[in-house]
This record gives sequence, C-alpha cells and structure tokens, in this order.
Amino acid sequence: MYRSRALSLYRRSLKLSLDWCVRRDVWRLEALKIRSRFESNKNIHDPRLLLAIFDETEEILKKYKHPDPYIG
Repeated sequence: MYRSRALSLYRRSLKLSLDWCVRRDVWRLEALKIRSRFESNKNIHDPRLLLAIFDETEEILKKYKHPDPYIG
C-alpha cells in the first residue's frame, strides 16, 4: 500500500513540475531534485511517519497546482 502511494505521489510530482517547467532541460533538473527528495525517505518504515510524509506531500501538490496546466 505504501509503495503504490509513494509511486503515485512521485508521478504526480513529476507531472506537476512539468506544468511549471515547459522546457525539458529545465524540467530535468527539477525532476532530479524531486527524485532526491523521494530517495531520501525510501528507508523510512514507520507507518505513522510515512502517512505524515504522504499528507505533507499531498499538501505541497495542492499548493503548487498550476491554474492552467501544460497540455503537450
């Protein structure tokens, strides 16, 4: 359950960043930062801490949702 939710949040984060960075070379740098953030939490196994991290990530995704998403 936690793995699928983490992967879903990761994909959503990448897609959201692509809405803000249309140029792929700029987006790639942002994608690497996102990957690094997710990788830094991959060894956490405490369910309560994972849920808190997931909730925090959901809030960040809501906060940075683009009003006019890029469709390409």
